[in-house]
Amino acid sequence: MPVYLLSKLWCSHKSLDKTNAAGTGRSKRHEDAVGAVDDATCRGGQQTVQHSQRTEHAAAFLRSSPTDTRVSSVRKKPSASVGLLWLLQQKALIMSKGTVVLAYSGGLDTSCILVWLKEQGYDVITYLANIGQDEDFEAARKKAESLGAKKVFIEDLRTEFVEHFIWPAVQANAVYEDRYLLGTAVARPCIARRQVEIARREGAQFVSHGATGKGNDQIRFELTCYALYPEVKIIAPWRIPEFYNRFRGRTDLMEYAKEHGIPVPVTPRAPWSMDANLMHISYESGILENPKSRAPADLYLMTKNPEDSPNVQDVLEIEFKKGVPVKVTNMNDGISKNTALDIFSYLNEIGGKHGVGRIDIVENRFIGMKSRGIYETPGGTVLLKAHLDIETFTMDKEVRRIKQGLGIKFSELVYNGFWYSPECDFVRHCIAKSQENVEGKVQLSVFKGQVYILGRESPKSLYNEELVSMDVQGDYDPCDASGFIRINAVRLREHHRLQGLSSTKQ
Repeated sequence: MPVYLLSKLWCSHKSLDKTNAAGTGRSKRHEDAVGAVDDATCRGGQQTVQHSQRTEHAAAFLRSSPTDTRVSSVRKKPSASVGLLWLLQQKALIMSKGTVVLAYSGGLDTSCILVWLKEQGYDVITYLANIGQDEDFEAARKKAESLGAKKVFIEDLRTEFVEHFIWPAVQANAVYEDRYLLGTAVARPCIARRQVEIARREGAQFVSHGATGKGNDQIRFELTCYALYPEVKIIAPWRIPEFYNRFRGRTDLMEYAKEHGIPVPVTPRAPWSMDANLMHISYESGILENPKSRAPADLYLMTKNPEDSPNVQDVLEIEFKKGVPVKVTNMNDGISKNTALDIFSYLNEIGGKHGVGRIDIVENRFIGMKSRGIYETPGGTVLLKAHLDIETFTMDKEVRRIKQGLGIKFSELVYNGFWYSPECDFVRHCIAKSQENVEGKVQLSVFKGQVYILGRESPKSLYNEELVSMDVQGDYDPCDASGFIRINAVRLREHHRLQGLSSTKQ
């Protein structure tokens, strides 16, 4: 509806409201609310935060006002309140800045962002990804709806997360800076990919997230969004001065939540931030920012303290094909799992029970600063040990040397948010090619925070027991080693001859 028609309609309803107010004795408070909406509507549509707040407060009051029952029975005109609400709805349609898909967690931050985006004039669709975190998804849905979300999507991505993201990381032996198994970094492109799919399907021009302006996640989310939806516009509130100057800490968010009817947490917040998914839980910030301070004993949620773990080891047999696990069997009790999600969940259970996969590190963020992070990755740690073993058993030495370099590169690309880059796509294809013969079974023991390899077998093994045996000569002539050694010694002799000449001259 054009603005000039809206203004014309508004004037007629305003006149009607004054007539009705005279006959019904409306309170001064009600007329003030009407005036607030009148000002907001007739100022040419200037979309400021103050404007939207005044309109919202006035509309809320009108919704709470009793219906005028003393309008003339002959004219039977609609009450001004009904007319005002209709006009507000039409105005919202006309003045909306567009639709935004918000990556929503149900927590305080993203709940405040949801309401704030609505204040700015956006229609908000919330999207919550189930990637294995401990979450009451139905409660999150109801919360988002109560806060005015236009639609709520809750997507179960657990199997997709394992098969399309965790398994390639296992094939790559992906470890960032020698220790971090990339649990958060691997999850972000999985979450963002579905967010983009929803945005395209719903015709949304914008996507939004609650990542901070200092961390890696903002980069991971946004690079994925731009790669898969190039024309999308991204709203990152924690990089918008109007937002981060308004909300300087948790206290400001709590006050805002109370003012806007946003349910606030009833349990005390842990003095650190946490991110959980099927692959790991990460802890950072708060009291952990001091790199010297020890992690509190009650911090870990996914793994037991190794000292308190069972005194009986779990012996597992993990079967691989093309570098990914296809079956896990507990040799103690015969329990067996053979689907991707079940395998990984079971390895988390066994690894967590024995306190496997805890690390406390300082890492280099892509954005240029060092940060302290504490991680627990039980299932991922068990798989890394097993995969390294079966890979060495079945892969050619020189191929593996090249593949090791590719694994390091893959880890850096994923950590930095370049999952959907052409170079990462190329590296993943190369790694997948290297895994064609990585097949077989590994037996291992999980016990008191450690993983011990017990044995392995493979139909594609490059291990030749007869060739390597000290008791059988086999198809190998020991005399050949003499020439091999002399050839390799040529370079060393020349190097030290030159060193000797240099020493003599000095």
